[in-house]
Amino acid sequence: MGKGKGKQGGKAQETRRRIIEAAGALFVEQGYGATKLQEIADRAGVAVQTIYFVFRNKPSLLKELVDVAIAGDDEPVPTMDRPWFTEVTTAPTAESALAALVTGTRGTLERVAAINEMVRAAAATNPEIRELWPDQADPRYTVISTAAKSLTEKPGARPAIPVGEAADILYAILSPELFLVLTRDRGWPPAKWEQWAYDTLGSQLLTDNGR
Repeated sequence: MGKGKGKQGGKAQETRRRIIEAAGALFVEQGYGATKLQEIADRAGVAVQTIYFVFRNKPSLLKELVDVAIAGDDEPVPTMDRPWFTEVTTAPTAESALAALVTGTRGTLERVAAINEMVRAAAATNPEIRELWPDQADPRYTVISTAAKSLTEKPGARPAIPVGEAADILYAILSPELFLVLTRDRGWPPAKWEQWAYDTLGSQLLTDNGR
């Protein structure tokens, strides 16, 4: 009986994953408004009723897609509790903290940058999308400002830069928008973006000895 439940749970998880992947691809390709749930169902290989059963409606599916894209999986673990972010805060030097932050951010942006752009476009014309994320502190800035505070307190950080300014610099250079400009529009490989982001941020946030 326990084995049967395990198999059933695994199948449900696999179905959920296929729906989310299909939705992500179609929302980015066609836009949120133009994508029908039936198209998502067809690409995922499920009945459209399954989508309603698992996610209730299209906005809820979008929110789940964004949450999974940010995290990289469907485990309910906030970004700041993820191993890669812990590596940032526990790094012994500002240099190693910055390297961990840029690498971890690259992994997130490769999953979420195009989705982020699609959500912003959808929110402009769909009130129900705006209601998914009511007015609140920008979660990306919350993560970045926490990283900035930790980084600026470590050996090798440039002492003259206030934490708020360091957070703003990190927020700008590590933005989804700039990532897309360079990797999608200008064709940079993500590894080139990662090296450029580290070098650019290092020149702003690290002492000469820290680089």
